[in-house]
Amino acid sequence: MSNLLTPMFMHILLCASLYVFLTLARAPSVWGVGKNKDGSNPFGDIQPKISANLSNQFEWPLFFHVVCALLIALGEPISSSQVFLAWVFVIGRVLHSLVQIFTDNIRLRGLVFTVNFVAVLAMWSLFFINSANW
Repeated sequence: MSNLLTPMFMHILLCASLYVFLTLARAPSVWGVGKNKDGSNPFGDIQPKISANLSNQFEWPLFFHVVCALLIALGEPISSSQVFLAWVFVIGRVLHSLVQIFTDNIRLRGLVFTVNFVAVLAMWSLFFINSANW
């Protein structure tokens, strides 16, 4: 089994967790479960942040999954550098989610995103460098 499947699965697990978290945050508004005494949603401030972060999981991460799928499909040995970068990406996505949902620190969020962005660019760069040698 490919060493890249685990980080890919972990990103999918992150997305599934965000869906659960979003459902729970919307429950007071949608089902009336957990409303404040005044009828408001106690998660009203965080719900849009969760929703935005979930949308973010289907933007740049697409390029992560594509490069992983290509590496797996081609059946060539996957370098430890590729696996390391995949984990950097996934850990970065978790951190990005935490920063985006629980803080308003745009600079930190941008920094964490940059780490994710560079990790995937590096994976693609290694892919193209190694594919020239095949």
